[in-house]
Amino acid sequence: MDLWFRSVRICWWRVLLLMSVFQDYLSSMLDCPPTCSCSQTEIYCNKSDNGRFFPLLALQDGNGTGVDIADLFKNITSIHLENWTGLQTLRDVDMELYTGLQRLTIMNCNLRVIQPRAFAQNPHLRYINLSKNPLTTLSWQLFQHLQLSELRLDGVVFDCGCSIRWIQLWQEKGEAGLHTQQLYCMNGASKIRLNNMHINSCDLPEISVSHSSVLVTEGENVTVSCNGSRLPLPEVDWTVGDLHSINTHLSNVYWPDIHSINLTLFNISRDDNNFQLTCIAENLVGMTNSSIQLNVQFPPVILRLAEPEKRHDTCIEFTVRGYPYPKLRWFHKQTEIKENDFIWTDKDTYQDYLEGCLLFKNPTHLNNGNYTLEASNHLGTVTKTVYGHFLNDEAEIGEWTTFFFFFTQNVTIAVGLAGFACVLLLVLFVLINKYGRRSKFGMKGESAQLAGQGREAQKAAPLAFQNQPIRTSSGVFVLSITLVLTPTSLPSSATLELVHHNVTCHKC
Repeated sequence: MDLWFRSVRICWWRVLLLMSVFQDYLSSMLDCPPTCSCSQTEIYCNKSDNGRFFPLLALQDGNGTGVDIADLFKNITSIHLENWTGLQTLRDVDMELYTGLQRLTIMNCNLRVIQPRAFAQNPHLRYINLSKNPLTTLSWQLFQHLQLSELRLDGVVFDCGCSIRWIQLWQEKGEAGLHTQQLYCMNGASKIRLNNMHINSCDLPEISVSHSSVLVTEGENVTVSCNGSRLPLPEVDWTVGDLHSINTHLSNVYWPDIHSINLTLFNISRDDNNFQLTCIAENLVGMTNSSIQLNVQFPPVILRLAEPEKRHDTCIEFTVRGYPYPKLRWFHKQTEIKENDFIWTDKDTYQDYLEGCLLFKNPTHLNNGNYTLEASNHLGTVTKTVYGHFLNDEAEIGEWTTFFFFFTQNVTIAVGLAGFACVLLLVLFVLINKYGRRSKFGMKGESAQLAGQGREAQKAAPLAFQNQPIRTSSGVFVLSITLVLTPTSLPSSATLELVHHNVTCHKC
Protein backbone atom coordinates (compact mmCIF):
# COMPACT_ATOMS: atom_id res chain seq x y z
CA MET A 1 0.00 0.00 0.00
CA ASP A 2 2.81 2.44 0.86
CA LEU A 3 4.48 1.61 -2.41
CA TRP A 4 1.25 2.50 -4.28
CA PHE A 5 0.92 5.92 -2.58
CA ARG A 6 4.57 6.61 -3.29
CA SER A 7 4.11 5.84 -7.02
CA VAL A 8 1.01 8.10 -7.20
CA ARG A 9 2.95 10.93 -5.55
CA ILE A 10 5.80 10.52 -8.03
CA CYS A 11 3.28 10.65 -10.95
CA TRP A 12 1.76 13.92 -9.68
CA TRP A 13 5.19 15.48 -9.42
CA ARG A 14 5.89 14.44 -12.99
CA VAL A 15 2.63 16.05 -14.20
CA LEU A 16 3.42 19.31 -12.42
CA LEU A 17 6.93 19.27 -13.83
CA LEU A 18 5.65 18.75 -17.39
CA MET A 19 3.11 21.57 -16.99
CA SER A 20 5.79 23.97 -15.80
CA VAL A 21 8.06 22.96 -18.65
CA PHE A 22 5.23 23.46 -21.17
CA GLN A 23 4.41 26.89 -19.75
CA ASP A 24 8.08 27.86 -19.96
CA TYR A 25 8.08 26.58 -23.55
CA LEU A 26 5.15 28.79 -24.53
CA SER A 27 6.65 31.79 -22.83
CA SER A 28 9.85 31.12 -24.73
CA MET A 29 7.89 31.23 -27.99
CA LEU A 30 6.12 34.58 -27.39
CA ASP A 31 7.46 37.25 -25.11
CA CYS A 32 4.91 39.40 -23.26
CA PRO A 33 5.53 43.21 -23.19
CA PRO A 34 7.30 44.22 -19.96
CA THR A 35 4.39 46.30 -18.57
CA CYS A 36 1.78 43.61 -19.32
CA SER A 37 0.76 40.22 -18.04
CA CYS A 38 -0.10 37.55 -20.59
CA SER A 39 -1.78 34.18 -20.74
CA GLN A 40 -2.60 31.94 -23.64
CA THR A 41 -5.86 33.87 -24.27
CA GLU A 42 -5.35 37.36 -22.83
CA ILE A 43 -3.01 40.36 -22.86
CA TYR A 44 -3.62 42.66 -19.90
CA CYS A 45 -1.73 45.98 -19.63
CA ASN A 46 -2.82 48.45 -16.94
CA LYS A 47 0.52 49.98 -15.98
CA SER A 48 1.54 53.40 -17.25
CA ASP A 49 3.52 53.19 -20.47
CA ASN A 50 4.59 55.86 -22.95
CA GLY A 51 5.04 53.45 -25.83
CA ARG A 52 3.72 54.79 -29.12
CA PHE A 53 2.73 51.45 -30.63
CA PHE A 54 0.15 48.81 -29.87
CA PRO A 55 1.64 46.00 -27.75
CA LEU A 56 2.71 43.03 -29.81
CA LEU A 57 3.86 39.69 -28.49
CA ALA A 58 7.48 39.25 -29.50
CA LEU A 59 8.74 36.06 -31.13
CA GLN A 60 11.61 34.40 -29.29
CA ASP A 61 14.39 32.16 -30.51
CA GLY A 62 12.34 28.95 -30.58
CA ASN A 63 10.92 29.65 -34.05
CA GLY A 64 12.34 26.40 -35.43
CA THR A 65 10.06 24.18 -33.37
CA GLY A 66 7.31 23.93 -35.98
CA VAL A 67 4.67 25.69 -33.82
CA ASP A 68 2.26 27.81 -35.91
CA ILE A 69 2.73 31.37 -34.64
CA ALA A 70 -0.52 32.48 -36.32
CA ASP A 71 -2.43 30.00 -34.15
CA LEU A 72 -0.82 31.40 -31.01
CA PHE A 73 -2.00 34.91 -31.90
CA LYS A 74 -5.43 33.60 -32.88
CA ASN A 75 -5.89 32.15 -29.40
CA ILE A 76 -5.82 35.64 -27.89
CA THR A 77 -9.46 36.57 -27.24
CA SER A 78 -9.07 39.60 -24.95
CA ILE A 79 -6.75 42.65 -24.95
CA HIS A 80 -6.92 45.28 -22.23
CA LEU A 81 -4.84 48.49 -22.51
CA GLU A 82 -5.00 51.22 -19.91
CA ASN A 83 -2.83 54.31 -19.24
CA TRP A 84 -0.76 53.91 -22.41
CA THR A 85 -0.27 57.63 -22.94
CA GLY A 86 1.94 57.27 -25.97
CA LEU A 87 -0.62 55.33 -28.04
CA GLN A 88 -2.24 57.91 -30.37
CA THR A 89 -3.12 55.89 -33.50
CA LEU A 90 -4.64 52.43 -33.85
CA ARG A 91 -3.59 50.94 -37.19
CA ASP A 92 -4.89 47.95 -39.11
CA VAL A 93 -1.47 46.25 -38.88
CA ASP A 94 -1.67 46.44 -35.09
CA MET A 95 -4.85 44.32 -35.02
CA GLU A 96 -4.65 42.01 -38.01
CA LEU A 97 -2.80 39.17 -36.23
CA TYR A 98 -5.45 38.85 -33.49
CA THR A 99 -8.07 37.22 -35.70
CA GLY A 100 -9.80 35.50 -32.76
CA LEU A 101 -10.15 38.67 -30.68
CA GLN A 102 -13.54 39.10 -28.97
CA ARG A 103 -12.96 41.89 -26.43
CA LEU A 104 -10.87 45.04 -26.87
CA THR A 105 -10.36 47.75 -24.25
CA ILE A 106 -8.26 50.86 -24.93
CA MET A 107 -9.12 53.09 -22.01
CA ASN A 108 -7.59 56.31 -20.66
CA CYS A 109 -4.89 56.32 -23.28
CA ASN A 110 -4.02 59.13 -25.69
CA LEU A 111 -5.87 57.53 -28.63
CA ARG A 112 -6.91 60.14 -31.21
CA VAL A 113 -7.17 58.31 -34.55
CA ILE A 114 -8.46 54.88 -35.57
CA GLN A 115 -7.73 53.92 -39.15
CA PRO A 116 -10.81 52.96 -41.26
CA ARG A 117 -9.81 49.26 -41.61
CA ALA A 118 -8.43 48.77 -38.12
CA PHE A 119 -10.96 46.00 -37.30
CA ALA A 120 -11.22 44.45 -40.76
CA GLN A 121 -9.48 41.22 -39.62
CA ASN A 122 -11.35 40.93 -36.31
CA PRO A 123 -14.80 39.62 -37.25
CA HIS A 124 -15.42 38.12 -33.79
CA LEU A 125 -15.21 41.41 -31.89
CA ARG A 126 -18.29 41.81 -29.71
CA TYR A 127 -17.12 44.28 -27.07
CA ILE A 128 -15.11 47.48 -27.66
CA ASN A 129 -14.30 50.00 -24.93
CA LEU A 130 -12.77 53.34 -26.06
CA SER A 131 -13.64 55.31 -22.93
CA LYS A 132 -11.68 58.38 -21.76
CA ASN A 133 -9.75 58.92 -24.97
CA PRO A 134 -9.40 62.29 -26.78
CA LEU A 135 -11.28 61.12 -29.87
CA THR A 136 -12.94 63.99 -31.74
CA THR A 137 -14.65 61.91 -34.41
CA LEU A 138 -15.45 58.28 -35.10
CA SER A 139 -16.68 56.59 -38.29
CA TRP A 140 -19.52 54.05 -38.39
CA GLN A 141 -17.59 52.20 -41.15
CA LEU A 142 -15.23 50.83 -38.51
CA PHE A 143 -18.05 48.68 -37.10
CA GLN A 144 -20.24 47.94 -40.14
CA HIS A 145 -19.17 44.29 -40.44
CA LEU A 146 -19.17 43.58 -36.67
CA GLN A 147 -21.98 42.24 -34.52
CA LEU A 148 -21.32 44.51 -31.56
CA SER A 149 -23.11 43.79 -28.33
CA GLU A 150 -21.55 46.78 -26.57
CA LEU A 151 -19.59 49.89 -27.56
CA ARG A 152 -18.36 51.95 -24.61
CA LEU A 153 -17.61 55.66 -25.22
CA ASP A 154 -17.85 57.02 -21.67
CA GLY A 155 -15.83 60.18 -21.12
CA VAL A 156 -15.22 60.78 -24.82
CA VAL A 157 -16.08 64.33 -25.91
CA PHE A 158 -16.54 64.52 -29.67
CA ASP A 159 -16.76 67.54 -31.92
CA CYS A 160 -20.40 68.14 -32.75
CA GLY A 161 -20.95 67.56 -36.45
CA CYS A 162 -22.32 65.30 -39.14
CA SER A 163 -19.53 62.73 -38.67
CA ILE A 164 -20.97 61.64 -35.30
CA ARG A 165 -24.63 61.87 -36.29
CA TRP A 166 -24.63 58.07 -36.60
CA ILE A 167 -23.78 57.77 -32.86
CA GLN A 168 -26.81 59.92 -32.06
CA LEU A 169 -29.01 57.66 -34.25
CA TRP A 170 -27.61 54.51 -32.58
CA GLN A 171 -28.41 56.05 -29.19
CA GLU A 172 -31.99 56.67 -30.27
CA LYS A 173 -32.33 53.06 -31.52
CA GLY A 174 -30.64 51.57 -28.42
CA GLU A 175 -27.92 49.83 -30.43
CA ALA A 176 -24.67 48.52 -28.86
CA GLY A 177 -25.67 49.74 -25.41
CA LEU A 178 -25.17 53.43 -26.33
CA HIS A 179 -28.56 54.40 -24.91
CA THR A 180 -27.24 53.69 -21.38
CA GLN A 181 -24.34 56.16 -21.69
CA GLN A 182 -24.10 59.92 -21.22
CA LEU A 183 -22.27 61.14 -24.33
CA TYR A 184 -21.17 64.70 -25.09
CA CYS A 185 -19.83 66.81 -27.92
CA MET A 186 -18.31 70.28 -28.22
CA ASN A 187 -20.50 72.76 -30.04
CA GLY A 188 -18.01 75.55 -30.45
CA ALA A 189 -16.97 76.42 -26.93
CA SER A 190 -19.96 74.71 -25.37
CA LYS A 191 -20.18 71.12 -24.24
CA ILE A 192 -23.63 69.68 -24.93
CA ARG A 193 -25.21 66.30 -24.62
CA LEU A 194 -25.07 64.36 -27.83
CA ASN A 195 -28.81 63.75 -27.97
CA ASN A 196 -29.31 67.56 -28.05
CA MET A 197 -27.16 68.04 -31.13
CA HIS A 198 -28.97 69.42 -34.22
CA ILE A 199 -27.20 69.28 -37.56
CA ASN A 200 -28.79 70.46 -40.81
CA SER A 201 -28.43 68.58 -44.11
CA CYS A 202 -27.13 65.49 -42.34
CA ASP A 203 -29.30 62.44 -42.79
CA LEU A 204 -29.18 58.82 -43.77
CA PRO A 205 -29.32 58.30 -47.54
CA GLU A 206 -32.58 57.43 -49.23
CA ILE A 207 -32.47 54.89 -52.03
CA SER A 208 -34.78 53.84 -54.85
CA VAL A 209 -34.41 51.22 -57.61
CA SER A 210 -36.08 50.88 -60.99
CA HIS A 211 -37.51 47.37 -60.41
CA SER A 212 -38.44 45.15 -57.53
CA SER A 213 -37.64 42.15 -59.74
CA VAL A 214 -36.71 41.65 -63.35
CA LEU A 215 -37.54 38.69 -65.61
CA VAL A 216 -35.20 37.96 -68.53
CA THR A 217 -34.30 35.02 -70.75
CA GLU A 218 -30.83 33.52 -70.84
CA GLY A 219 -28.61 35.37 -73.32
CA GLU A 220 -30.52 38.65 -73.20
CA ASN A 221 -29.33 42.06 -71.96
CA VAL A 222 -30.97 44.19 -69.28
CA THR A 223 -30.38 47.56 -67.58
CA VAL A 224 -31.46 48.50 -64.05
CA SER A 225 -30.93 51.79 -62.22
CA CYS A 226 -30.52 52.96 -58.63
CA ASN A 227 -30.83 56.47 -57.17
CA GLY A 228 -29.37 57.62 -53.85
CA SER A 229 -30.43 60.95 -52.40
CA ARG A 230 -30.20 63.21 -49.32
CA LEU A 231 -27.30 65.20 -47.91
CA PRO A 232 -24.45 64.69 -47.61
CA LEU A 233 -24.54 63.41 -51.20
CA PRO A 234 -24.21 59.63 -50.94
CA GLU A 235 -21.88 57.33 -52.79
CA VAL A 236 -23.98 54.80 -54.72
CA ASP A 237 -22.90 51.48 -56.22
CA TRP A 238 -24.09 47.99 -57.13
CA THR A 239 -22.56 44.94 -55.43
CA VAL A 240 -21.86 42.48 -58.23
CA GLY A 241 -18.88 40.56 -56.88
CA ASP A 242 -20.49 37.12 -57.39
CA LEU A 243 -22.29 37.94 -60.64
CA HIS A 244 -21.47 35.67 -63.61
CA SER A 245 -22.83 37.90 -66.38
CA ILE A 246 -20.78 40.64 -67.98
CA ASN A 247 -21.78 44.01 -66.50
CA THR A 248 -21.01 47.72 -66.74
CA HIS A 249 -21.78 50.67 -64.45
CA LEU A 250 -22.72 54.17 -65.52
CA SER A 251 -22.83 56.86 -62.83
CA ASN A 252 -24.64 60.20 -63.00
CA VAL A 253 -24.83 62.95 -60.37
CA TYR A 254 -27.75 65.35 -60.28
CA TRP A 255 -26.78 68.15 -57.96
CA PRO A 256 -27.21 68.84 -55.22
CA ASP A 257 -28.49 65.63 -53.69
CA ILE A 258 -29.07 62.80 -56.21
CA HIS A 259 -26.55 60.22 -57.24
CA SER A 260 -27.77 57.73 -59.87
CA ILE A 261 -26.06 54.63 -61.21
CA ASN A 262 -27.15 52.29 -64.03
CA LEU A 263 -26.16 48.65 -64.17
CA THR A 264 -26.25 46.85 -67.55
CA LEU A 265 -25.95 43.08 -67.81
CA PHE A 266 -24.90 41.48 -71.10
CA ASN A 267 -25.54 37.92 -72.30
CA ILE A 268 -27.17 36.99 -69.01
CA SER A 269 -26.18 33.58 -67.63
CA ARG A 270 -28.53 31.01 -66.12
CA ASP A 271 -26.11 30.86 -63.19
CA ASP A 272 -27.35 34.34 -62.21
CA ASN A 273 -30.93 33.16 -61.73
CA ASN A 274 -32.28 34.23 -58.31
CA PHE A 275 -29.33 36.61 -57.87
CA GLN A 276 -29.98 39.60 -55.62
CA LEU A 277 -28.74 42.76 -57.31
CA THR A 278 -28.05 45.01 -54.30
CA CYS A 279 -27.57 48.74 -54.53
CA ILE A 280 -25.83 50.50 -51.62
CA ALA A 281 -25.87 54.20 -50.77
CA GLU A 282 -23.43 55.51 -48.14
CA ASN A 283 -22.60 58.86 -46.60
CA LEU A 284 -21.17 60.15 -43.30
CA VAL A 285 -24.34 59.23 -41.43
CA GLY A 286 -24.61 55.64 -42.51
CA MET A 287 -25.67 53.18 -45.18
CA THR A 288 -28.92 52.09 -46.80
CA ASN A 289 -29.50 49.47 -49.47
CA SER A 290 -32.15 48.03 -51.76
CA SER A 291 -32.24 44.89 -53.92
CA ILE A 292 -33.65 43.66 -57.21
CA GLN A 293 -34.44 39.99 -57.74
CA LEU A 294 -32.95 38.75 -61.03
CA ASN A 295 -34.99 35.91 -62.55
CA VAL A 296 -33.39 34.24 -65.56
CA GLN A 297 -35.49 31.89 -67.71
CA PHE A 298 -33.79 28.99 -69.45
CA PRO A 299 -34.78 25.59 -70.92
CA PRO A 300 -34.63 22.52 -68.68
CA VAL A 301 -31.70 20.16 -68.42
CA ILE A 302 -31.63 16.75 -66.72
CA LEU A 303 -28.49 16.69 -64.59
CA ARG A 304 -28.95 13.24 -63.04
CA LEU A 305 -31.06 10.15 -63.65
CA ALA A 306 -29.90 7.19 -61.59
CA GLU A 307 -30.66 3.48 -61.75
CA PRO A 308 -33.22 2.12 -59.26
CA GLU A 309 -32.00 2.02 -55.68
CA LYS A 310 -33.69 0.15 -52.85
CA ARG A 311 -34.60 2.44 -49.96
CA HIS A 312 -37.78 2.44 -47.92
CA ASP A 313 -39.40 2.34 -51.35
CA THR A 314 -37.44 1.71 -54.54
CA CYS A 315 -36.25 5.02 -55.99
CA ILE A 316 -35.12 6.24 -59.41
CA GLU A 317 -33.39 9.46 -58.32
CA PHE A 318 -33.33 12.51 -60.59
CA THR A 319 -32.11 16.13 -60.63
CA VAL A 320 -33.56 18.59 -63.13
CA ARG A 321 -32.73 22.26 -63.57
CA GLY A 322 -34.83 24.81 -65.40
CA TYR A 323 -36.78 28.05 -64.99
CA PRO A 324 -39.72 28.30 -65.03
CA TYR A 325 -39.84 25.00 -63.21
CA PRO A 326 -40.33 22.31 -65.87
CA LYS A 327 -43.26 19.92 -66.00
CA LEU A 328 -42.14 16.31 -65.46
CA ARG A 329 -43.57 13.25 -67.21
CA TRP A 330 -42.46 9.62 -66.89
CA PHE A 331 -42.67 6.91 -69.54
CA HIS A 332 -42.24 3.14 -69.18
CA LYS A 333 -41.58 1.34 -72.43
CA GLN A 334 -42.77 4.46 -74.31
CA THR A 335 -46.07 4.51 -72.40
CA GLU A 336 -46.77 7.41 -70.05
CA ILE A 337 -46.98 6.37 -66.42
CA LYS A 338 -50.18 7.18 -64.58
CA GLU A 339 -49.25 7.67 -60.96
CA ASN A 340 -51.05 5.61 -58.33
CA ASP A 341 -50.47 4.07 -54.92
CA PHE A 342 -47.73 1.81 -56.29
CA ILE A 343 -45.74 4.24 -58.45
CA TRP A 344 -45.53 8.00 -57.91
CA THR A 345 -43.17 11.01 -58.01
CA ASP A 346 -41.81 12.73 -54.91
CA LYS A 347 -39.83 15.96 -55.50
CA ASP A 348 -38.51 19.11 -53.81
CA THR A 349 -37.45 22.48 -55.23
CA TYR A 350 -34.30 24.45 -54.42
CA GLN A 351 -33.62 27.66 -56.33
CA ASP A 352 -34.06 26.48 -59.94
CA TYR A 353 -33.46 22.78 -59.17
CA LEU A 354 -35.99 19.95 -58.99
CA GLU A 355 -34.73 16.97 -57.04
CA GLY A 356 -36.59 13.82 -56.13
CA CYS A 357 -37.47 10.21 -56.92
CA LEU A 358 -39.80 8.13 -58.99
CA LEU A 359 -40.93 5.76 -56.24
CA PHE A 360 -42.08 2.13 -56.51
CA LYS A 361 -43.87 0.11 -53.85
CA ASN A 362 -43.00 -3.60 -54.12
CA PRO A 363 -42.01 -3.63 -57.84
CA THR A 364 -42.01 -6.94 -59.75
CA HIS A 365 -40.50 -8.19 -63.00
CA LEU A 366 -43.39 -6.51 -64.78
CA ASN A 367 -41.80 -3.17 -63.84
CA ASN A 368 -38.52 -4.01 -65.59
CA GLY A 369 -37.65 -1.93 -68.63
CA ASN A 370 -36.60 1.50 -69.82
CA TYR A 371 -37.81 4.56 -67.89
CA THR A 372 -37.75 7.90 -69.68
CA LEU A 373 -37.99 11.23 -67.86
CA GLU A 374 -39.31 14.17 -69.86
CA ALA A 375 -38.87 17.73 -68.56
CA SER A 376 -40.43 20.64 -70.43
CA ASN A 377 -41.22 24.33 -70.11
CA HIS A 378 -42.11 26.93 -72.74
CA LEU A 379 -38.44 27.24 -73.71
CA GLY A 380 -37.80 23.59 -74.53
CA THR A 381 -38.11 19.88 -73.78
CA VAL A 382 -35.44 17.37 -72.76
CA THR A 383 -35.55 13.61 -72.14
CA LYS A 384 -33.27 11.05 -70.58
CA THR A 385 -33.64 7.26 -70.24
CA VAL A 386 -32.44 4.75 -67.67
CA TYR A 387 -32.99 0.99 -67.49
CA GLY A 388 -34.80 -0.23 -64.41
CA HIS A 389 -34.20 -3.82 -63.27
CA PHE A 390 -36.24 -4.88 -60.25
CA LEU A 391 -36.56 -8.71 -60.49
CA ASN A 392 -35.37 -11.48 -62.86
CA ASP A 393 -36.33 -11.02 -66.49
CA GLU A 394 -39.49 -12.46 -67.99
CA ALA A 395 -37.76 -15.34 -69.91
CA GLU A 396 -36.21 -16.72 -66.74
CA ILE A 397 -39.45 -16.23 -64.89
CA GLY A 398 -41.23 -18.06 -67.77
CA GLU A 399 -38.92 -21.09 -67.55
CA TRP A 400 -39.52 -21.40 -63.84
CA THR A 401 -43.26 -20.89 -64.37
CA THR A 402 -43.36 -23.69 -67.02
CA PHE A 403 -41.42 -26.01 -64.73
CA PHE A 404 -43.77 -25.43 -61.83
CA PHE A 405 -46.82 -25.76 -64.12
CA PHE A 406 -45.85 -29.22 -65.36
CA PHE A 407 -44.75 -30.28 -61.91
CA THR A 408 -48.09 -29.21 -60.49
CA GLN A 409 -49.98 -30.85 -63.36
CA ASN A 410 -48.21 -34.21 -62.81
CA VAL A 411 -48.91 -34.08 -59.10
CA THR A 412 -52.57 -33.39 -59.86
CA ILE A 413 -52.82 -36.39 -62.20
CA ALA A 414 -51.16 -38.69 -59.66
CA VAL A 415 -53.49 -37.53 -56.93
CA GLY A 416 -56.50 -38.04 -59.23
CA LEU A 417 -55.47 -41.59 -60.13
CA ALA A 418 -54.92 -42.45 -56.49
CA GLY A 419 -58.34 -41.10 -55.63
CA PHE A 420 -59.98 -43.04 -58.46
CA ALA A 421 -58.28 -46.25 -57.32
CA CYS A 422 -59.49 -45.70 -53.76
CA VAL A 423 -63.06 -45.11 -54.96
CA LEU A 424 -62.95 -48.25 -57.11
CA LEU A 425 -61.66 -50.36 -54.23
CA LEU A 426 -64.36 -48.92 -51.98
CA VAL A 427 -67.09 -49.91 -54.49
CA LEU A 428 -65.69 -53.42 -54.75
CA PHE A 429 -65.60 -53.68 -51.00
CA VAL A 430 -69.26 -52.67 -50.74
CA LEU A 431 -70.26 -55.18 -53.40
CA ILE A 432 -68.34 -57.97 -51.66
CA ASN A 433 -69.96 -57.21 -48.34
CA LYS A 434 -73.41 -57.05 -49.94
CA TYR A 435 -73.30 -60.37 -51.75
CA GLY A 436 -70.95 -62.23 -49.44
CA ARG A 437 -73.56 -62.68 -46.69
CA ARG A 438 -75.67 -65.27 -48.66
CA SER A 439 -75.76 -68.98 -47.70
CA LYS A 440 -72.93 -71.16 -48.78
CA PHE A 441 -75.60 -73.34 -50.43
CA GLY A 442 -76.82 -70.53 -52.59
CA MET A 443 -75.30 -72.08 -55.67
CA LYS A 444 -77.16 -75.27 -55.16
CA GLY A 445 -80.44 -73.58 -54.72
CA GLU A 446 -79.97 -71.52 -57.84
CA SER A 447 -78.99 -74.59 -59.85
CA ALA A 448 -82.12 -76.40 -58.77
CA GLN A 449 -84.23 -73.41 -59.61
CA LEU A 450 -82.62 -73.18 -62.99
CA ALA A 451 -83.15 -76.92 -63.60
CA GLY A 452 -86.83 -76.62 -62.78
CA GLN A 453 -87.51 -74.01 -65.36
CA GLY A 454 -89.18 -74.91 -68.61
CA ARG A 455 -87.68 -75.30 -71.98
CA GLU A 456 -88.75 -71.82 -73.08
CA ALA A 457 -87.12 -70.29 -70.05
CA GLN A 458 -83.95 -72.13 -70.87
CA LYS A 459 -84.07 -70.78 -74.45
CA ALA A 460 -84.62 -67.29 -73.17
CA ALA A 461 -81.67 -67.56 -70.83
CA PRO A 462 -79.01 -69.55 -72.66
CA LEU A 463 -76.36 -68.11 -70.41
CA ALA A 464 -76.61 -68.10 -66.65
CA PHE A 465 -74.13 -66.87 -64.13
CA GLN A 466 -73.72 -68.34 -60.76
CA ASN A 467 -71.56 -66.79 -58.10
CA GLN A 468 -70.65 -67.96 -54.67
CA PRO A 469 -68.38 -66.10 -52.29
CA ILE A 470 -66.11 -68.42 -50.36
CA ARG A 471 -64.00 -67.48 -47.36
CA THR A 472 -60.65 -69.18 -47.31
CA SER A 473 -58.65 -70.10 -44.26
CA SER A 474 -56.46 -67.00 -44.73
CA GLY A 475 -59.42 -64.66 -44.44
CA VAL A 476 -59.57 -63.91 -48.17
CA PHE A 477 -62.93 -63.81 -49.90
CA VAL A 478 -63.03 -65.75 -53.20
CA LEU A 479 -65.88 -64.94 -55.51
CA SER A 480 -66.67 -68.03 -57.60
CA ILE A 481 -68.48 -67.15 -60.81
CA THR A 482 -69.94 -70.10 -62.79
CA LEU A 483 -71.06 -69.68 -66.34
CA VAL A 484 -73.77 -72.27 -67.26
CA LEU A 485 -74.53 -72.94 -70.87
CA THR A 486 -77.71 -74.92 -71.57
CA PRO A 487 -77.55 -77.56 -74.30
CA THR A 488 -80.56 -76.19 -76.12
CA SER A 489 -78.93 -72.77 -76.56
CA LEU A 490 -75.96 -74.09 -78.47
CA PRO A 491 -75.57 -75.80 -81.78
CA SER A 492 -75.68 -79.61 -81.70
CA SER A 493 -72.11 -79.78 -82.82
CA ALA A 494 -70.95 -77.66 -80.01
CA THR A 495 -69.46 -79.19 -76.98
CA LEU A 496 -70.81 -77.99 -73.67
CA GLU A 497 -68.10 -76.38 -71.64
CA LEU A 498 -68.18 -75.16 -68.15
CA VAL A 499 -65.89 -72.24 -67.57
CA HIS A 500 -65.11 -71.30 -64.05
CA HIS A 501 -63.59 -67.88 -63.36
CA ASN A 502 -62.30 -67.24 -59.92
CA VAL A 503 -61.83 -63.59 -58.90
CA THR A 504 -60.00 -62.98 -55.73
CA CYS A 505 -60.52 -59.67 -53.80
CA HIS A 506 -58.51 -58.95 -50.75
CA LYS A 507 -60.38 -57.15 -48.06
CA CYS A 508 -59.26 -53.52 -47.81
